[in-house]
Amino acid sequence: MRLPPLFALAILLLAFASTSGCGGKKPAKRYNFSGERAMRHVEAVVGFGPRPAGSEALERTRQYLETELAALGWAVERQAFTKTTKLKGKVDFVNLRARIVTPGSEIDWNRGGGMVVVASHYDTKWFEDIEFVGANDAGSSTGALVELARVLGADHPDIARKVELVFFDGEEAFGENITATDGLYGSHYYARALWRPLPAEEKPSHGIVLDMIGDKDLLITPPPNSGAGLVELAVASADDLGYSEFLEPGRTAIIDDHVPLNTEARFPAVDLIDFTYPAWHRKFDTLDRLSAESLEITGQITIEMLVRLLGS
Repeated sequence: MRLPPLFALAILLLAFASTSGCGGKKPAKRYNFSGERAMRHVEAVVGFGPRPAGSEALERTRQYLETELAALGWAVERQAFTKTTKLKGKVDFVNLRARIVTPGSEIDWNRGGGMVVVASHYDTKWFEDIEFVGANDAGSSTGALVELARVLGADHPDIARKVELVFFDGEEAFGENITATDGLYGSHYYARALWRPLPAEEKPSHGIVLDMIGDKDLLITPPPNSGAGLVELAVASADDLGYSEFLEPGRTAIIDDHVPLNTEARFPAVDLIDFTYPAWHRKFDTLDRLSAESLEITGQITIEMLVRLLGS
């Protein structure tokens, strides 16, 4: 059957609208964040297998991150500490801190005045009975931070100089749930040991924590126990980019790495998290559940937030 030319054109236009996504019109890409590049880092990290705190696999992950970040022009410092845990005894933890290398100047790791911390945890939850590779939790946000390092260093050097990337160790509790004494080991230590004693002007100004941001069915819901004004900033950034369907204010407080930044380091931090994820802490948190597009959307929103906080 042959359709009249105008009718055939209408059918083609409808077909294009139905496949272009984002309500029929895919937003123009504002920043050079690549979901495909981020996904390759996620795949590499997941390839190390389960990565609970204190494991050899997590050490291999650290070495991978250090190598990739160094190649992108970022200096990396290991913030190592040991804690006695109820279920695993003494555990050695290592946070990774990264700052852009600026020729002719030295990095003062003890000062952060006016900087923005962008963080993810990079450990996976420990299980005795399942092989948990944590593709989304926390492979997705770990890969996104490495791609963020590339984009900031290449395209936004002025912003990069005001950012510290942090990979927290030990976010996951060894018991079933995070408690006051189990979980958030890395962010607690980072907040207390480094920033808590300093006056406000010497601390970072804000924090952005990424967690579980690779789900194919993405809906980021920054919780209400985020720092003042930052949920609104995230919403405004998503709206301006055309991603409003992928981010909305959360209704329930969440205990995550943003909490020690808010309450102990005492600078405002937000948690960009998609907690509506059926594979959370299950053996099928695997790569097939993730989407490069979701990583890219989150990366775009994160950069827009940084531009609004720090300038272009």
